[in-house]
Amino acid sequence: MLEEKKMNILMFSGDYDKALAALILANTAKELGVNVSMFFAFWGLFLVRDPAKSSLEDKTAFEKMFGFVTPKGPEELPLSRMNMAGLGKQMLLEMMDDDQTPTLTDFLNGARKKGVTFFGCKLSVDVMGFKEDELLPEVRIITAKEYLKDALESDMQLFI
Repeated sequence: MLEEKKMNILMFSGDYDKALAALILANTAKELGVNVSMFFAFWGLFLVRDPAKSSLEDKTAFEKMFGFVTPKGPEELPLSRMNMAGLGKQMLLEMMDDDQTPTLTDFLNGARKKGVTFFGCKLSVDVMGFKEDELLPEVRIITAKEYLKDALESDMQLFI
């Protein structure tokens, strides 16, 4: 086992396939005994946005409009390539289903259960108009400086 090892993933992308890759790596590393932290910034925050907790309360007009047109949770994320207005993603999901591959939400919930540490970027949360309670309860909001301290202590840093 690799209990002494640490992996840090900076999740910047809001794309389904990239989020899937990041969570597969996070889950696999945890299964190997690696300490894993994920830092969600800008578009990556959509992965940890709780669809049941979306709120318009205390938001500016721009934040409200942004909230209407952006993904409300992991299953609403588009593909990075060949999304084709959602057709490409639907084909990918059907191929995953044919191969009995877990969904993005399954991998996200697995990471939550395994104890992957989730951080949200304070600046990104503020700029994008999210409230902390709109994110999954495991997400702790930290500054870029706090993230960098965590990343510098890691044996492996990934930017996705």
